[in-house]
Amino acid sequence: MCLCEFPNVPYEVKTILMKNTTGETNLDKLIANMEPVLNEGEYVFATVSNTTAIPRAITICEVKEKEGTTVVLKKEDAERLGVAYEFIASWITLNIHSALEAVGLTAAFATALGKHNISCNVIAGYYHDHIFVAVKDRDKAMEVLKTMS
Repeated sequence: MCLCEFPNVPYEVKTILMKNTTGETNLDKLIANMEPVLNEGEYVFATVSNTTAIPRAITICEVKEKEGTTVVLKKEDAERLGVAYEFIASWITLNIHSALEAVGLTAAFATALGKHNISCNVIAGYYHDHIFVAVKDRDKAMEVLKTMS
């Protein structure tokens, strides 16, 4: 982002905007400050060929693939809409603002979770990494992630 993208915004506000969009790239800082937070609820991954019946307001994430669109929804929303699913997950957010170009964070936590036989599905948002683990593994996953940081 360039400060010139905001020609009518005062400089002080521009610098705040710039600070809020710059993610951390230092792996040691990312791990030390990742602050895992367990989101309430149960979530499912489903694949659909048509997303028009699923309100955007209830999707956590969508990924378009050649076979169909993967959607992540609250379990109760999927059931209410009649969307089939197989995997029920818990959602953990890492509260550190990780830069999209940061190297090694996903590998570090995936390796740590893997050593405890915990599978993880990762979605990188602009500000945070989001980890989906089987509901049965949520407490152990949180313990592992907190131990890392």
